[in-house]
Parts: sequence; C-alpha cells; structure tokens
Amino acid sequence: MAKRDKARSSLFLRPRTRDAAQMIVQCPAAVLILFRAIPRRDVKPLAKELLKKFGSLAEVIAAPVERLKEVGGLGEAAITDLKIVHAAAKELLRGAVQQRQVLSSWSNVLDYCRAAMGFESKEHFRILFLDKANHLIADEQHQTGTVDHTPVYPREVVKRALELSATAVILVHNHPSGDPTPSRADIDMTRAIVEVARPLGIAVHDHLIVGKDGHASLKALKLM
Repeated sequence: MAKRDKARSSLFLRPRTRDAAQMIVQCPAAVLILFRAIPRRDVKPLAKELLKKFGSLAEVIAAPVERLKEVGGLGEAAITDLKIVHAAAKELLRGAVQQRQVLSSWSNVLDYCRAAMGFESKEHFRILFLDKANHLIADEQHQTGTVDHTPVYPREVVKRALELSATAVILVHNHPSGDPTPSRADIDMTRAIVEVARPLGIAVHDHLIVGKDGHASLKALKLM
C-alpha cells in the first residue's frame, strides 16, 4: 500500500471511539461523508468543488439529485449518502418540534423549516397543524410550484385543518431566491386564509417564509 493510502487509512478507517470526536473536528463534514462512498480517492478536491458550487454543506445535502449529478466524480453512492444525511438532519429537527409545545420552541420550528425547505430550487407550501395545546398534529406539504410561485387555495387549507381537528396552523413556504422578504401575493394569500379560518375557530399563528439567507415572519412584520 502506498504511503498516502496508509495515511488515509490511519485517519479514516475504523476510528477508535475516543478518537472519533477529534477526527470530526479535524476533517470537514463533507469530506467524511464523501469518503464513505469513495474510500480510495482523495475526496477533498471534490468536497471543495461541491461547496464552491452550492455554497454550504446545508445547500449541498439539500441540492436536487439532478444537480448533484452534474458534478464530475460524484457517483450514485456518494449522492445517496448525501441525501441520507439530509433526511436524517430533517428528522432530528422535526423530532425537536414534535416533542415540545410549538410556540415555546420557536427556534426549533425555524431550524426545522429552514432545513426542510430553505434550500429548495422550487417553491413549496407546507402547513404545521396544531391542537388546542399547540402541539404538532401533522406536518404536511400541500403544494409545489415554480421558482417563484406556489398556488394555494385557502378553503383547501381550512378543510384539511378541520379533517385533522386542528385548532391552529402555521403556514410556511420558501423563496428559492434566498431572500425571504414577503411579496404582495404572500401577504394577500395569508390574509385570505386568516379570513376563511377565523369564523371556524382556526387560528393562523404565523406565516413563515424561509430561504438560504434567513427567514421572515409575517406576524412579526405585522402583515397579517
């Protein structure tokens, strides 16, 4: 075995438990993920290329499979590992939302929504349905649109809330541009849902817009 292969083996293969934390500190996470799928290659240049193309590790793991395939040297196994990491991250953050009263763990809600939707290339509209104690009943994606528009029908939103016996909802959608600033259409749609929901005893706690550059709350902005 060549000297470089031996060095790589000593660094990556079968790390002892006491060394695992130090290994993660020393090696970029993207390199560790790629090494699992490409064990006999120096994956640092590939990791750097991915980060340069997409911007951050969060954007790499959230990137559509079709875009990941555009990167030379990134095979099916590596792409699968990246998507597994993305799914696991979302599940961990979703668990933090499920286990607590939603309005008292707002930072967890924001973290989950950004991980689930903030880096998507198309607009998605999702609804968090809550019970009277503001615990999460259901988390559903209702519409997928284009790069700058998602059709949403207020009566369909309220109908689904009634089916789930939800007493409150949090609306969430993403802006693929990265800028979470609400549009006039976002504001009008939110107000339309509030107007349909209010007579039926369903509260709209907020409408969150997420993007890679941050988030916006229509409630905090006094736009609903």
